[in-house]
Amino acid sequence: MVRIPPSHPRYVSLMLRERIVEGYRKGLVVLEGLIAHGRGEAFDYILGEKTHWFAEEAMRAAVALMLLSKHPVISVNGNTAALVPGDIVRLAEAVGARIEVNLFYRTKEREEAIARILREHGAQEVLGVGDDASATIPELHSERRRVSPRGILVADTVLVPLEDGDRTEALRRMGKNVIAIDLNPFSRTAQMASITIVDNVVRSVPRMVELAHEFRGLEEEVLRRIVSGYDNRRILGEAIRTIRLRLDELAEKGVFVEAGDYA
Repeated sequence: MVRIPPSHPRYVSLMLRERIVEGYRKGLVVLEGLIAHGRGEAFDYILGEKTHWFAEEAMRAAVALMLLSKHPVISVNGNTAALVPGDIVRLAEAVGARIEVNLFYRTKEREEAIARILREHGAQEVLGVGDDASATIPELHSERRRVSPRGILVADTVLVPLEDGDRTEALRRMGKNVIAIDLNPFSRTAQMASITIVDNVVRSVPRMVELAHEFRGLEEEVLRRIVSGYDNRRILGEAIRTIRLRLDELAEKGVFVEAGDYA
């Protein structure tokens, strides 16, 4: 990886880019994933590169829902594996979820590379690799249709870190809950999900691990109230409103506001 001085004003963002590029070199990420990362980075920049209250509210509902679910599954693609492999494993352990590899650009080598990095970070089992991806999602024609009969096919709740619109829509048609992590509140993933966390995956997944440990001691009725009180349309509206207000403020000042300054 390129050495980036910690004093660089864009240090965190540049380090994340380097992690994605390194993921490409290791066979986890495809070139199209680099484009997807850049799109998310642009929205994160607009949002001030911070976790907003609406994302926190969505994370609380997401963790409560996963703890209530009988068969939660965390779906992992190349970008997720490159950015937060250890946090994904810790979240799966905290909420009792299985981990499954699911890819649009699927190759045997890429599946195995992603499974390997997850195991290196402590995963005991990784579904959706090779012959295990033997089931199919109805009415979905991309390689994302291939899922594990022990994982996504029978899941009641699926966590989808990063954009995955076609499968999110298909999973909802199957009656499953879908939790999306997507910095773009306008995307089909965000609009179709049951719960949308408009935040960077590198901030949200570690925070969800913390919430999972906090929530595990709560009574089931308390968790159910958290989930039932959540309104995804309202949360998406608040995310879009925050984007508008931040752009209005920047346009009014005519100067750049440093990331994190906007509350």
